[in-house]
Amino acid sequence: MEEPKVIAERIISNVEQVIVGKQRELRLAITALICGGHMLIEDVPGVGKTMLARAIAVSTGCEFRRIQFTPDLLPSDITGVSIFNQKTGDFEFRPGPIIAQIVLADEVNRATPKTQSALLEAMEERQVTVDGITHKMPQPFMVMATQNPIEYEGTFPLPEAQVDRFLIRIFLGYPSPTDEVLVLDQQQITHPVETIKQVTDATEILQLQRAVKEIYVDPLIKQYIVQLANATRDHESVYLGASPRGSLALFRTSQAKALLEARDFVTPDDVKELALVTLGHRIILSPGAKVKGVTVADVVANCLSRVPVPGARARA
Repeated sequence: MEEPKVIAERIISNVEQVIVGKQRELRLAITALICGGHMLIEDVPGVGKTMLARAIAVSTGCEFRRIQFTPDLLPSDITGVSIFNQKTGDFEFRPGPIIAQIVLADEVNRATPKTQSALLEAMEERQVTVDGITHKMPQPFMVMATQNPIEYEGTFPLPEAQVDRFLIRIFLGYPSPTDEVLVLDQQQITHPVETIKQVTDATEILQLQRAVKEIYVDPLIKQYIVQLANATRDHESVYLGASPRGSLALFRTSQAKALLEARDFVTPDDVKELALVTLGHRIILSPGAKVKGVTVADVVANCLSRVPVPGARARA
């Protein structure tokens, strides 16, 4: 296998033909992919959330399915159904769109909580159960969900159990004026997502996922990760802090970041850089903190300042 960094840079360069000026967000998306995790892209309409998912699917050559979430969508529309075949006299399973390698859950917060919960088993256990029969997901498997802010009309907040299953959450934001002009130029004739080519395959992605797990993490850094998660649980502005799944997400993404930078070990800076994207969406602020205007980013930054960094020496 090629160097992991080379493979990742090839994917990023390919996707950059579609998503302009968002290299940090692209690297985070590739980080989630090689960790075998799921990604939540939250932002206002029209900034490229759906195109990012499509571009990654095309670049990796993985089987791609899209689910357009609407208020009338049913759980069976996602997982699939068993249909009686009159010729054979047996029930046949018709797989739903969730059974694919890369699944785009577009505008996931437009469906009702009942329908959103159909993703729970698939995202955590990599399987779906229909009529008592379990069906495994293909590998690699990744859910890339997009959502608009919940204060917009016609949306439903995601259940906390589902939000916790996303490895990371990213915000794309508006492009700079220069990048926006470049977007206009690129799409004058045709959309770039229609012309980009596959640059890797599922086999290499699985190899990258195995390589991530081999990255060394010092016991002191493991303690640092756990202390950060505990700090969010004990914070005075927090009603519900990061779960143990959040600690694991920070641990795994730190390994992936080291791999993408051609290192075989994790540093405290890796952990600090990824703390917000892995822990932020798992934190629920207290009502009093919301009234005061405290944000999740403020809480994470405060926790990072409170927890001693491994290897740091106190100044005299």
